[in-house]
Amino acid sequence: MTTHFPLRARCAPWLAACAVFTGCASVTPGGGFDSVAQVATERLGLDARIQRSDADQRALAALIDAKLAKPLQADDAVQIALLHNRALQATYWEVGIAEADLVQAARLPNPSFSFLRTRAGSDIETERTLGLNFFAALTMPLSRRIEANRFAQTRLLVANQMLLHAAATRRAYIQAVAAVQSETYAAQVDEAARLGAELSARMTRAGNASQLDLARQQAFQAESSAALVRAKQAVAAARETLATMMGLAESAYQLPARLPDLPPAALALDDVEAIALRERLDIQAAQLKAAQTASMLGLTRTTRFINVLDLDYVRNGKAGEGTAPGYAIRVEVPLFDWGGARVAKAEAVYMQEVHRVAQAALEARSEARLAYLDYRSAYDLARHYRDQVIPLRKKIADETMLRYNGMLVSVFELLADAREQASAANASIDAQRDFWLAQSHLDTALGGCVPPLAKGTP
Repeated sequence: MTTHFPLRARCAPWLAACAVFTGCASVTPGGGFDSVAQVATERLGLDARIQRSDADQRALAALIDAKLAKPLQADDAVQIALLHNRALQATYWEVGIAEADLVQAARLPNPSFSFLRTRAGSDIETERTLGLNFFAALTMPLSRRIEANRFAQTRLLVANQMLLHAAATRRAYIQAVAAVQSETYAAQVDEAARLGAELSARMTRAGNASQLDLARQQAFQAESSAALVRAKQAVAAARETLATMMGLAESAYQLPARLPDLPPAALALDDVEAIALRERLDIQAAQLKAAQTASMLGLTRTTRFINVLDLDYVRNGKAGEGTAPGYAIRVEVPLFDWGGARVAKAEAVYMQEVHRVAQAALEARSEARLAYLDYRSAYDLARHYRDQVIPLRKKIADETMLRYNGMLVSVFELLADAREQASAANASIDAQRDFWLAQSHLDTALGGCVPPLAKGTP
């Protein structure tokens, strides 16, 4: 015969006391993504959201259609990428996973219940056991602090990945617009070269030009045609890269005809290293990881001698003899393993993190200095082409045309000057592109904190 007893009534106070340890932690509706979205707002001036439902997808599709209905701007491309790139969306969910781990760390393991029934002839014995990992309750505050640290680190890393993707998208946009501008100019040069080759051919047939002059012009026309093919290929590749960054299946979107003008002046930053160390999220995440490792080291020392401590409430019963309540404790005895190896490993891992933080800070400072140097050099070079080279080339072209109209120079001198002007114009476009790319690299090196009012917007 089986013996019954009011197990729930007897154990309810004990379970209620244990439940106090767990608090009221629960997963938030946003999955902890609010801080990441705040970084997008503060440092990019854009929105970052997790696409959770069909309604979100429909709203996103309407937003994309509206932005693609007109020539795409840099911020529009970055905004689409933040919301629509699937790899970035997958990264966003890391925050929700980390928050779930944090909530789980604030909850005790479920108690276990076992029932044993044996029979020897007419004797029937029963055993009921309600068990709880009591040591998990004791170490739960420290475990929760570790998970809270890991949660904060995950949010920083996800936000940093978002900033890096935004910067990469902006650079892809700059490359695409510069490619379009170069293709447009290459088409104009090719058309001029074609007309020049036709003119040279007619003059050669009339005996007014030599075969050498004709060959030179034909060679220029052939080279300009090849340059146009390369420019078209560069446009196609750049558009595909940008489409991939935005998460679009095809590159059927409009782009502006040219890059924006240079800003009136370059940024004057004397504290780029300090800005990088203060604002870069990867540095903050590395510091949190070191702190987390230190917390884990503390946990390792705490559990060095006691690894398992289970407390069980036991109630045995025997047919005809009533029940025998009691309890059982299971603890791991440190007979062979005193935990020294675990502590040594934790200390070694911590020292690894300390050195990695120091190296990350060193590299961040160097990257900030180099990015700012490249930025200033790129600005000076682009301004030099804008203010010196291109005006001089235009003046030469105007003077050559005047002399040609006065029959003081030949048509071949006019064509030769056109070739030199085309080379200078291409170099100017490249310099302008390199400046905007350098500004994007500087923004990344400083954690997305280049002063927005002082920088130009591509």
